Amino acid sequence: MSTLTYAGKKFRFTVDNGTVFHNTYAPDGTELRYETVAGPGTGTVEDVDLHAAEVATGVFLVGWTEKSGMSITHAMNMNSNTVHAFWTYETPDGRVGELHTGTLEEL
Repeated sequence: MSTLTYAGKKFRFTVDNGTVFHNTYAPDGTELRYETVAGPGTGTVEDVDLHAAEVATGVFLVGWTEKSGMSITHAMNMNSNTVHAFWTYETPDGRVGELHTGTLEEL
């Protein structure tokens, strides 16, 4: 198994829509605690189980489902500290998806 270079670390994830998260990864890389510190949902904290795979050297595809039913997938490039994020959630008009980009800063 490759080294999960994000495991055991905490990052500030700043998204292109102004939302900012503090993401803390378990030492084995299989769990995440996210805290929304700016933008919609500020104050939200949740612990989630992760599904992760290294898809290229230093690039990880990481996904989880939140209690709300929102599904999240991150393509985290630890070489450039960038993220491509895709999330889906229910609305009164049906399920929608959003694609975002962001940056990681280790805290």
